[in-house]
Amino acid sequence: METGGYIYIMTNRNNTVLYTGVTADLARRKTEHASGQGSNFTNKYNCTKLVYFEYFSDINQAILREKQLKNWKRAWKIALIEKVNPDWDDLECIVLKIVYRKVRIAPVSLVCTNFRIRE
Repeated sequence: METGGYIYIMTNRNNTVLYTGVTADLARRKTEHASGQGSNFTNKYNCTKLVYFEYFSDINQAILREKQLKNWKRAWKIALIEKVNPDWDDLECIVLKIVYRKVRIAPVSLVCTNFRIRE
């Protein structure tokens, strides 16, 4: 039985490095990256800030989207991030709301304290 999944983009404190990944458990994966147990790349470049994610009901669709985004130019990824997260806030609070509510919805549908979404 297949499960859903997320694609996500992480960055470092200065927003100079972008890392795109896929996971079935975004909260767990975010914690792994923050503790240095994520990928070698995120550990090397200190990518601990979650700035973008999308949910897919089928993990295979998430994997396809990850492959698509990994082929994108950096400017395209930045535009994607800034469309829903113009201040490059860490979206960890949204991920925690999703986990606690056990609701799987796009980040634009939830609002965290200190997080504004530009329409």
